[in-house]
Amino acid sequence: MTTESKASKAAKPALPASPPLTERQEARRRRILHTSAKLASRGGFDAVQMREVAESSGVALGTLYRYFPSKVHLLVATMQDQLQHMHETLRKRPPSEQDPGARVAQTLMRAFRALQREPHLADAMVRALTFADRSVSPEVDTVSRLTTAIILDAMGLDGPPTPEQLSAVRVIEHTWHSALITWLSGRASIAQVKIDIETVCRLIDVTAPGGERATGRAGSRPRGPTPLTPPVGTPPHRCPRG
Repeated sequence: MTTESKASKAAKPALPASPPLTERQEARRRRILHTSAKLASRGGFDAVQMREVAESSGVALGTLYRYFPSKVHLLVATMQDQLQHMHETLRKRPPSEQDPGARVAQTLMRAFRALQREPHLADAMVRALTFADRSVSPEVDTVSRLTTAIILDAMGLDGPPTPEQLSAVRVIEHTWHSALITWLSGRASIAQVKIDIETVCRLIDVTAPGGERATGRAGSRPRGPTPLTPPVGTPPHRCPRG
């Protein structure tokens, strides 16, 4: 690279961050997500057609595609929205168990049963996550961060999680997602899902600092939301303008 090209590159201004949604745009986005969830609840993945979503939401088809470039983008965003509501509910009614591992298992089973009440919606959202390619990475990463936040809040840590604890959380996330898939496909019962979730959540005790068991220790009760460390290099979610 020449000195001139280096200088040109250095002088090139950074792209501005996408502005936040206006109140009108946010209301429009909420209508779209509500419609997506409603259609998916009725007939699953195939029932969510972009043209019907646009018509039922009262937006132009082109506007819908500016918010969500594809049905997969839309349904992954729908899962993000569902998890946000779930997280708020769990914060209002935190788990009753005192052992952190048991608290996480209880929390994830409550989340699982919430999805169980809407099997078509759950199937649509999980299929969208499965089909997601790199273009949907920001939305998929947001879903992962929300799941992580739910688990960390249930653990009730006194401070930031250790690398070992974050590794355990990732394994728990993978197991929960896999259990959801096997249940939706009819290859696992709710009882088996519960056993798998409770088993993997024992990793929380194994990764406790100093190898100590968390049962009955100070700090095993929740002390408010735990700070969440997002994945490095995760691009910000871009919002449509106009």
